[in-house]
Amino acid sequence: MSSLSRISFFYLFFVLTLALLHAPCLVTSSIYRYRSNSVAHDTASTNSAKHHHKWVGPVGHLVVTVDVKGDGGFQSVQAAVDAVPENNTKNVLILISAGYYIEKVVVPATKPYITFQGAGRDVTIIEWHDRACDPGPNGELLRTYRTASVTVFANYFSARNISFKNTAPAPMPGMQGWQAAAFRISGDKAYFSGCGFYGAQDTLCDDAGRHYFKECYIEGSIDFIFGNGRSMYKDCELHSIATRFGSIAAQDRNSLDEKTGFAFVGCRVTGTGPLYVGRAMGQYSRIVYSYTYFDDVVAHGGWDDWDHVHNKNKTVFFGVFKCWGPGAEAVRGVSWARELEYDLAHKFLAKSFVNGRHWISPADA
Repeated sequence: MSSLSRISFFYLFFVLTLALLHAPCLVTSSIYRYRSNSVAHDTASTNSAKHHHKWVGPVGHLVVTVDVKGDGGFQSVQAAVDAVPENNTKNVLILISAGYYIEKVVVPATKPYITFQGAGRDVTIIEWHDRACDPGPNGELLRTYRTASVTVFANYFSARNISFKNTAPAPMPGMQGWQAAAFRISGDKAYFSGCGFYGAQDTLCDDAGRHYFKECYIEGSIDFIFGNGRSMYKDCELHSIATRFGSIAAQDRNSLDEKTGFAFVGCRVTGTGPLYVGRAMGQYSRIVYSYTYFDDVVAHGGWDDWDHVHNKNKTVFFGVFKCWGPGAEAVRGVSWARELEYDLAHKFLAKSFVNGRHWISPADA
């Protein structure tokens, strides 16, 4: 073999090796899927027989393109989702070009492992305009949870560099039926990076399951993050557009046995106020802010017990840990919102709060 041939051979070998090593990363979803009881070797554990794991996630990759101008495989996001087979077993990357996609999108529970990847939060936007008081297809009122512009029931969903919007006008405080969600996540193990969520009342329905939001922008006026998810918000901006009074998070935990709650870590609270940073939607509501900056927009007292009837201030877990900014003192404004010591705060600081080491890659946490 000539010197040139040997160089070409080794170069080809090197390229193929890199491709094989990076094959799991061909789809932008960062989610790991494991199952116990495999024969894999676990060098990190002294009880290796109990902690062996093997890959049981999707097999294979499918890339789908969407372009509102017609230059992709599909012109609408829903059409691309519809093309994914029922009981999907592949990593599906839906590449969504820049543009406004004015449509209502649903990802059903039978289609896991889907990633929406936009061209940037400011340029790829899915939007709709439903309100809770609007009639649905059957003539009945939609109510809050069915207003979402995008609804995801599937597990292992992820989204990157894309925005979700509900363009219904912002209500004045006290107006009924104007809840208008931009996004509803009801599946387990969902990951969001560099995404935008825009609305007014009830922007982000963090409904159920474990979720991780990284470097996202979430905008609204009243309870603009709400639900009973078990979720971590890392390095996100929470931006209030409240005109008279507003609130950031309303969490709906209803039992001490539930592991749900919202953990905000390294976030920024900006915009207009005054606003509550948390409200007790559920009897055992759980919300913790850590290392978070609060602009001077926090209402006196900082927190609200929702109905002032069921003594939720005796059962909720509202906490702050090493927060700062001109509004930080108001966050500590009621006796039942505690300044936490590290031993209580630490479980709200890492992705283990959502069991993330099993399904979020270290690089993406």
